[in-house]
Amino acid sequence: MSNLKGKVAVVTGGSRDIGRAIAIKLAKQGAKIVVNYYNSEAGANQTVQEIKSLGGEAIALKADVSKLNEIQNLKAKTVEAFGDKVDILVNNAGGLFARKTLQELDETFYNLVIDVNFKSTVFVMQAFEPLMGQGGSIINLSSQAARDGGGGGSSLYSSSKGAISTFTRAMSKELGPKGIRVNAICPGMIATKFHDDFTKNDIRKKVAENTPLRREGTAEEVANLVAYLASEDATFITGNNIDINGGLAFS
Repeated sequence: MSNLKGKVAVVTGGSRDIGRAIAIKLAKQGAKIVVNYYNSEAGANQTVQEIKSLGGEAIALKADVSKLNEIQNLKAKTVEAFGDKVDILVNNAGGLFARKTLQELDETFYNLVIDVNFKSTVFVMQAFEPLMGQGGSIINLSSQAARDGGGGGSSLYSSSKGAISTFTRAMSKELGPKGIRVNAICPGMIATKFHDDFTKNDIRKKVAENTPLRREGTAEEVANLVAYLASEDATFITGNNIDINGGLAFS
């Protein structure tokens, strides 16, 4: 299947887990990939090498997408590599960083979580939207936490994801007349380093047991949904926040 052949896709946070799976899936369908990363150059290079081993085109570009000047540099290097048209934008960069109760929150931590999750989504979209046109697709990574408030100590994370969900709806109205679709996906418990770092094993087991499909999801399953939303099979879908959680929670 190569229905994205010749298209250019930018994937933020593409060095591991869901971001890597998305980049590889889009490449398998023919897209040229910009793998954005911040901390893990080795991980981003591994993503690029996997894509190249499949016969695809990809480059790794470092940028802290919570900083506007680095977003502009990411845009400039993307244009230099692949031209002045971007077809697919995936805002995947984000993080929980730590679990903190209300009384443990401080301004520095607030700015970190909101900037990396929500500010990045807003200003990456602002930067790349002028390169997009009819048929363009933007997919934002929200979360099941945006719907249910998340687990203990994740109030800022879940709130930032809720902001992404609302911003997605707003942008679908603003960019729709230009032929650009904007959707978000809301993953539940996905087997990634995120949960390895921040979710206890007994909690993960309990969530899986309470999920109708009785398991965690995979990064590849999330990537499949992103690829669908990026494709011509989804040309009348916009403004949606689509759940992918094995039936644990419903819209």
